[in-house]
Amino acid sequence: MVGLGGFKHQELVVDLTAGSVTTRPLNEELARQYIGGRGLGVKYVFDNGPNVEPFSPENILCFMTGPVTGSLAPMSGRLAVVTKSPLTGTVTDSHMGGWSAARMKWAGIDNIIVRGRSEKPVYLYVENGEGKLFDASDLWGKGVRTTVKLLKERHGADDLSVIAIGPGGENLVRFAGFINENDRAAGRGGTGAVAGYKRLKAIVIKASQKGNLPQPSDPEANRKATQKALKAIVEGAVTAPRKGGLSVYGTNVLTNIINEVGALPTRNAKETYFAEAEGHSGEMVNRTLLVADNTCHACPVACKKEVEVKSGKYKTRTESFEYESGWALGANCGLSNAEAIAFMINQCNEYGIDTIEVGHALSVAMEASERGLITETVRFGDADQMIELIEDIAFRRGLGDELAEGPARFAQAIGAPELSMSVKGQSIPAYDPRGIQGIGLGYATSNRGACHLRGYSVAAEIMGIPEPVDRLVVEGKGALLKLFQDLHAFSDSMDICKFSSFSETAHHYAEQYATMTGIPMTADDVLKAGERIYNLERYYNNLAGFKRREDDLLPERFLKEPGTGHSAGQVSHLQAMLDEYYQVRGWKDGVVPEEKLKELGIVSA
Repeated sequence: MVGLGGFKHQELVVDLTAGSVTTRPLNEELARQYIGGRGLGVKYVFDNGPNVEPFSPENILCFMTGPVTGSLAPMSGRLAVVTKSPLTGTVTDSHMGGWSAARMKWAGIDNIIVRGRSEKPVYLYVENGEGKLFDASDLWGKGVRTTVKLLKERHGADDLSVIAIGPGGENLVRFAGFINENDRAAGRGGTGAVAGYKRLKAIVIKASQKGNLPQPSDPEANRKATQKALKAIVEGAVTAPRKGGLSVYGTNVLTNIINEVGALPTRNAKETYFAEAEGHSGEMVNRTLLVADNTCHACPVACKKEVEVKSGKYKTRTESFEYESGWALGANCGLSNAEAIAFMINQCNEYGIDTIEVGHALSVAMEASERGLITETVRFGDADQMIELIEDIAFRRGLGDELAEGPARFAQAIGAPELSMSVKGQSIPAYDPRGIQGIGLGYATSNRGACHLRGYSVAAEIMGIPEPVDRLVVEGKGALLKLFQDLHAFSDSMDICKFSSFSETAHHYAEQYATMTGIPMTADDVLKAGERIYNLERYYNNLAGFKRREDDLLPERFLKEPGTGHSAGQVSHLQAMLDEYYQVRGWKDGVVPEEKLKELGIVSA
């Protein structure tokens, strides 16, 4: 075999200004250094320059696969969308599941890099290693599902994936994302808004698995590595099909668990325990709304829970009722009605906007209204009012227009920045730092703004994976978080599902990577590659203006206002953890020094 195994060795470069689509070979040197997926996409964005404006023709939008994407490797169906974020001003990557990424690889394309800005709406059609732009004027203004339906009618539904933006992206809502035909979202960071600025409505990919699977450098060794990884997942306490909590209840299995320890941010994080959380828990949703257990390419876990409200004003059917979405529109807004929440999740998917950021936009407006800081009356727990306001956000009407700038910008504009539970402009997910110390450090040091997926310390602090760690202890959290961040940076670059780490280890990743690509890899090499990627992201952000310790802070509420429930009296002890974290990272108050960049090969020695 010539070149690295697993790759198709071809990328599409789309120049929307010129209206052209060209191919170029994969840069194997960069792929070796940055793996693929998130890592290679960040390198492309880095090389494009950290000072570009997110809403500009110069900003690039990268759709990235990894070396095992579309193969038989378990959970290998993830697609990374990488750009400079209009929400945070940092580099960002957002990932979606389903079959889009696998189909892109089967179509003979590793990555798609989009630059420029079209004069009119367009969509990209990909098949047999080639791409072509089509007029999308008739699709502009339409929701995601209508767009998917029309494109399937136009190009044939068989072996087709559609990645689209909705009105949120078109209207430059700063937290708009991409949704595919399976209701899977690349939701965070505003990637859909960048596409909306560029007038890119969708990417359509036509390809089948037959005869198109990525070819490993050592087929027999790769088969064994794949089987070993699959065995770990099938036997995992969390991931076991139809037995593990993730498989039975989906991600929403966490609602009662996190609420019980007093770490469920409630009513804009004024509390950390929600007495009515059972109303939108995974257990309740499974008993009352579940209609299908769906999955993604090469995944036996099937964590996607399709739900249906069969009658009434919240009648809807959507996939899926995720923990983060249910919390953001539920406990975070003082609402426990699962039917109303399902309706709003579907609404956000149709408009192509991030459910987490939407929930925060609503909760910030609710607390601002309580305090008399805005003239509008917005009430915690008022589902019908929330539904109206979500529509106003997507179409930028009235108060919704202000909230579409993002909760952090909105709170700043009304003179109350403390109301936004955000870091670097991106709002926190569904874990309160007062009840889980490590995740607070994770929010503060995430390279894309507040995020649990950069380093999921919750695995250790709540689930005991790979071993139990006291959630309230401060000492050791810097080293723990670095481990998770580096591991996840690698898996995001492979690009395989984060949930694989509940059962697989760095050894599993190393074996799958090495036998697929032909590049020798150890568990230590996995973590070193992840460290290189994480430091490249941080270096980009340093150059983009995030170069003070103060940029790695949490909202004051978490530092000064004690939690409730089983975290009563607790606050986040960020500064002590930050000192340890900077030390283990080798950073100076959040800045990557030149010696670290040279050590990792990011700059020449």
